[in-house]
Amino acid sequence: MTHEHYMRRALELARRAQGEVPVGALVVLDGRIVGEGWNQPLATHDASAHAEIEAMRAAGKAIGNYRLGGATLYVTLEPCTMCVGAIFNARIAHVVYGADEPKTGAADLFLSRHNHHAKVERGILPDECASLLKEFFAARR
Repeated sequence: MTHEHYMRRALELARRAQGEVPVGALVVLDGRIVGEGWNQPLATHDASAHAEIEAMRAAGKAIGNYRLGGATLYVTLEPCTMCVGAIFNARIAHVVYGADEPKTGAADLFLSRHNHHAKVERGILPDECASLLKEFFAARR
């Protein structure tokens, strides 16, 4: 499967975030999807219920371990600082995202001096990912 294939699935998941910022994420390990998530902080009353966190929680339950070494996380929007920290702790090997987030995006933290490093690829289906967000925010104004 290609990065575009998995990002299209992440976009499908983002559309499930009804009334929430439409971000979707999934975790792929050994060629199969082991966790999926979408933004749910409003629905769950949980500030940490970002798409990335939800996908990693589901993946951890699926494999019986919070450490997701060797996994790839696909997400429609550049991860925030909180999610980057969780990605480090989960030992995700590869992060692939669609749209840049100039205000709260924290992908540059992957270049820091932390013990764990993840390979990062930006800009997979960026127009589709950004347009979903633009439509959401335009409707709210």
